[in-house]
Amino acid sequence: MMVRPYTRDILIGNPWIDEIIIDDPDHAHRGPTGFLKQIRKLRTGTFDTALMLLPTMRIAWMLFLAGIPRRIGVGHTIYQTLTFTRSVSRNQYIPLRHETDYCLDMAEAIGVPVKTNRTSIFIMDEERACARSMLNFETDRPRIGIHPGNGHSAPNWSPERYGDLAYQLQKQYKAQIVVTGDANEKTLAKRIQARTSEPVVSMAGQLSLRQLIAVINELDVLVSSSTGPMHLAGALGVPTVSLFCPLSARSPQRWRPLGDHSSILLPPNGECATCDHGPMCDLSDISVDMALNAIEEQLSDCPIENQ
Repeated sequence: MMVRPYTRDILIGNPWIDEIIIDDPDHAHRGPTGFLKQIRKLRTGTFDTALMLLPTMRIAWMLFLAGIPRRIGVGHTIYQTLTFTRSVSRNQYIPLRHETDYCLDMAEAIGVPVKTNRTSIFIMDEERACARSMLNFETDRPRIGIHPGNGHSAPNWSPERYGDLAYQLQKQYKAQIVVTGDANEKTLAKRIQARTSEPVVSMAGQLSLRQLIAVINELDVLVSSSTGPMHLAGALGVPTVSLFCPLSARSPQRWRPLGDHSSILLPPNGECATCDHGPMCDLSDISVDMALNAIEEQLSDCPIENQ
């Protein structure tokens, strides 16, 4: 697997991957020198096939110049034509098909039967122990994670609405609330805390990606909008309650988590009042009570076990 540096941690420990190759065009592999370095690296692998999940001009030329004979990507760009890259067409594009299914089309294109679109992340025992030590949870209380940010990439609740949810979870379930986020989202955790009567555990800006994965793995439910940690939870088998917009480009049919235990919340009357605001839509028609009911359902389906 060739990935950017920031996604490497998702693949660590995966038994189906022989090697993780880092491509860092902004730093270590920047410019012509870095580009040629990557070509030489790929040539040493003597690969016969390359599947481009996100075909870019840089990658298309890199794989072509590395001499990989069978290269498959999505779409019909000029650089794919110039590099003789085989295309899996999206001309018959179905907006409400899950994104993973489009990726798996490339596996079928080389004769690999696709039986599932499930995803997995693998965690080491010492990482689990470290996460439990950081959280110091009582095992008989529900552990509810809230990830209030998403980099303005999808519609989302306000931090205050998440705070109201956290207050009700503490009041009704004596839940222990963990707020996650990056260093730029510490203020979101503070705004959530301002709406609650008991302290929340804020991990915003404190975790590496591997640590975040391990912390999510210890939760009973993760609540968020359509964002990366939601997909991490799904891959870990952690129940999710996810806020979505019904518009096609943001639809849960395309971007839902792939775990077995997921609740999708949509505005009950279709598009909410702010849907035309794009990523800034606040999903105000999804009520706190709707989220509470979904969380209760997930807690009932996946009862808390002493660990």
